[in-house]
Amino acid sequence: MEFRLDRTAHHAGTHAENAQYHANHQPATMAERLRAAAYLNSVAYGYDLDNPPRLDRTAFATRQHIQRNG
Repeated sequence: MEFRLDRTAHHAGTHAENAQYHANHQPATMAERLRAAAYLNSVAYGYDLDNPPRLDRTAFATRQHIQRNG
């Protein structure tokens, strides 16, 4: 089977058209952007958006920074 790019499926548009499209279709607030990112992560990693998995704290180590004078 040979795959071919369908060049009729999308229209690039002008810079003005693209700017207007993004102005109308981008999430307005930072909270909306974060909700969109959380949704995309839940879809990509296959977890419930209302019940995300907990962070595995055993995978990370912390240590105290020692400041040296001299």
